[in-house]
Amino acid sequence: MHVVAAPDKFRGTASALQVATAIEKAVAEHGGTTIVLPMADGGEGTLEVLGGPNQTSLVTGPLGSLVEASWRLSGTTAVIEMAQASGLITIGGPEFNEVLDATSAGTGELILSAVEHGATRVIVGLGGSASTDGGLGAIEAMGSPARYRGIEILVACDVRTRFVDSAKTFSSQKGATKAEVEMLERRLKRLVQIYEERFGVDVSSINHGGAAGGLAGGLAALGGRLVDGFDLVADELKLDEFIEKTDLVITGEGRIDQTSFEGKVVGGVSAYASAMGKPILAIAGQIEIKAKDRIQSISLTEEFGEHLSMTETTKCVQQAVTKFLEDFNPR
Repeated sequence: MHVVAAPDKFRGTASALQVATAIEKAVAEHGGTTIVLPMADGGEGTLEVLGGPNQTSLVTGPLGSLVEASWRLSGTTAVIEMAQASGLITIGGPEFNEVLDATSAGTGELILSAVEHGATRVIVGLGGSASTDGGLGAIEAMGSPARYRGIEILVACDVRTRFVDSAKTFSSQKGATKAEVEMLERRLKRLVQIYEERFGVDVSSINHGGAAGGLAGGLAALGGRLVDGFDLVADELKLDEFIEKTDLVITGEGRIDQTSFEGKVVGGVSAYASAMGKPILAIAGQIEIKAKDRIQSISLTEEFGEHLSMTETTKCVQQAVTKFLEDFNPR
């Protein structure tokens, strides 16, 4: 038996690699082999699954203080995760955020640094941002647009929200009050006009433009190409080639709901497996009732209780997969 383990992270309890390794251990107990292929959707964790960091830069954090941001340079390809420079994780969470002042400048500084180090292809993973500045901070930090002629900027998005909608959709999660959300929305509408005047691009009509508080739209105005983060990661890791040769695909994430099938890892891996006629199993901490008929799945909370599923996640994953494989027969 040959298995592809392609899960996302279980946010707050286990990384994608830890979950994939737990699956591998369960498969080994049954004498099988596993391709360990931790996945991401363009949000937090993308840098890790694309090889991990090998560079560090000191950049402007979301609230102005300097932060040490990790990134990757491999040949002429750079991988940047905006959360490292401009994310809520750098300030301790939304309760410490000053959402009207939060800037994406540090991400722009990372992109500039990557290009100065010789990168001609820059992958920017979005997700977990503290800012809703429409990417203005990043664009200003990047300097002259002429510097990026001939540079391919791939913006890996984990949501499909439009530019102006990012304020009302996500800003409250970053600590914004209702009044602040309205102010941020007005600011984004003004930025639509500014970007069109400056770059000739209408960012309001672009799918994904609202990712990371509109950073995606800002980078698109500068010539960046917005793509589904999962598809980019899947292409980089050659997911289709591994699935083609497998007997079973196992994926997972912390919570499976309807949004899991809208550009996220579980839905993406499931689509690849279905297209190739491969059986798939999804493991999750929790599974929304409406999503249960979308994919064959196991809920760790239902199997082991909430406490164990949160405190011993990888152990529960291993046990759940072990139990499933007892009745699984590869075709």
